[in-house]
Amino acid sequence: MFKVLLALHLVAAVFAVGPLVHAATTASRGLRLGDAEAIGTSSRMCKIYTGASVLVVVLGFGLMSATSPYTHQKVGDFGDVWIWLSLLLWLVAAALTFFVVVPALDRAAQDVASAPAMVGRVAASGGIVGILFAVIVFFLVYRPGS
Repeated sequence: MFKVLLALHLVAAVFAVGPLVHAATTASRGLRLGDAEAIGTSSRMCKIYTGASVLVVVLGFGLMSATSPYTHQKVGDFGDVWIWLSLLLWLVAAALTFFVVVPALDRAAQDVASAPAMVGRVAASGGIVGILFAVIVFFLVYRPGS
């Protein structure tokens, strides 16, 4: 069961978090160009893939409670620093996407004339989302505190 959960968790991370980070970090390109269709597409992608990232977390919870066939111990516990920090950073990244990036993109898609004013906010927020997910990957590999 461990290997199945691990595979599903990794596949979900690649196919949900990867596109989310891409959409959030490149959304400002549509704003700079004033392309309403590209802005709307970026907004939709951010919404869809942020929602899909919940599956990564759920699979991670399942994986965390599984027993590793390599160490014959439980993979992790909510008290582990790397787990609660990763969850906290995911919450921040998801909130930043839903409450900063998506509303700015939706506003700009409605009124393309306001798009240039949103470039800085979306670019900075998208960059932070990318950095947060990179830190999460570091925590899941390095496992600080364990």
